[in-house]
Amino acid sequence: MQIVAALFVDNFDIRQEADGSARLDLTGVHFSTSAMSDFPIALEPHLIVLVRCPADHGGLGALEVKFMRDETQIARNVQPLQIDPGKFNYRLVKAELSWDEPGTIEAHCCIDQGPVTVVPLTVNPPA
Repeated sequence: MQIVAALFVDNFDIRQEADGSARLDLTGVHFSTSAMSDFPIALEPHLIVLVRCPADHGGLGALEVKFMRDETQIARNVQPLQIDPGKFNYRLVKAELSWDEPGTIEAHCCIDQGPVTVVPLTVNPPA
């Protein structure tokens, strides 16, 4: 299995086309945000991970996401994957993340300990 994309989003919706194909509507894709109050803050961002299962794959795997601040793991999420061979699917990953000051946390995403896709989320000071 392969990660096609991983993005922080405000919202997503799934709709079915007349031909039976599915569409994902992603809104508010972002890699940074401003704090709504003074630090420290906690956020529960939505990370959507799009996954492709090759036609010659068995269709089972595990998605692991480690949320890292510098070299320190601050949260972790592991989810089973079951995707029909030759198809795509997605997983929504949520974690409570905290910032004591402005900075970046990176989501390190991988399937079955394979290649890692890194997605940063930076929190800036309040406006």
